[in-house]
Amino acid sequence: MASTRASPNSKTKAVPVRPWLFSGGSDVGRERAHNEDAILVDSERKLVVLADGMGGYQAGEVASQLAVDVVRDDSFSLNISETDLGRIDPDTGISVAMRQLRAAIEKANNRICSVARGREELNGMGTTIVAARFYDGRIGIAHVGDSRCYRLRERVLEQLTRDHSYVQDQLEKGFISEEEAKNSPQKNLITRALGIDAIAEADVKEYRTRPGDLYLLCSDGLSDLVDDEVIQTALATEKAPSDHIKLLIDKANANGGRDNISIIIVRVGDPPLADLWWQKFLKKPTEK
Repeated sequence: MASTRASPNSKTKAVPVRPWLFSGGSDVGRERAHNEDAILVDSERKLVVLADGMGGYQAGEVASQLAVDVVRDDSFSLNISETDLGRIDPDTGISVAMRQLRAAIEKANNRICSVARGREELNGMGTTIVAARFYDGRIGIAHVGDSRCYRLRERVLEQLTRDHSYVQDQLEKGFISEEEAKNSPQKNLITRALGIDAIAEADVKEYRTRPGDLYLLCSDGLSDLVDDEVIQTALATEKAPSDHIKLLIDKANANGGRDNISIIIVRVGDPPLADLWWQKFLKKPTEK
């Protein structure tokens, strides 16, 4: 039976409670011998991480798993409330959550570089990463490379991250069209990744969330083979996140499955009832 609670507008009327839903999946695809992606789905901390590894034989999967492990362990060490995660850090001007997530990705880069130096067979390994944490009515996103985060809100899909890629740079400078960017043989040439340079700066962004939002993190094994319009149509159907993931992986494989395909989906749940009363009577600011 679905959970219910009393509506703020009535002492007797009960309304369904939309729970938070977290799901992740990864598939080797149809052409790769092994999976170099790594994912983390931590519903307790509302933390999700996706990394797409690259390098020599099995080196990519070492890099991606290292990245996910370091971000997980560093995030676990910051055991504070959602409210405290959302506070602005006076030294950086960003939230505590985003300061920590950006620092964790820097640690992951250092760790990957260190391990690669110690093992010849791992020389040159690297990985992209996209990580998101939900706290205090917000999502904080940090990423390096071309793994993406999308948001579906009111049936409209929007890409929230900017690819760190040669083709994206060319597109923004007006040297190529969007159609040329989609079909460019250089679209997988990334300009930023973990493990390549001593410093790997993560882009960080924060957005207000709304109940019912869907957030999708993915590797380019999905975004290269399935158009945004198809992703939007698939996510707009009433399915569980796990069913959406299976459908999208099937579509990527049907279009060739040339790469590993990794997807994480989070559906934002309703806020606690106390927050609803606060918004109604004390006019707590809500997202524009």
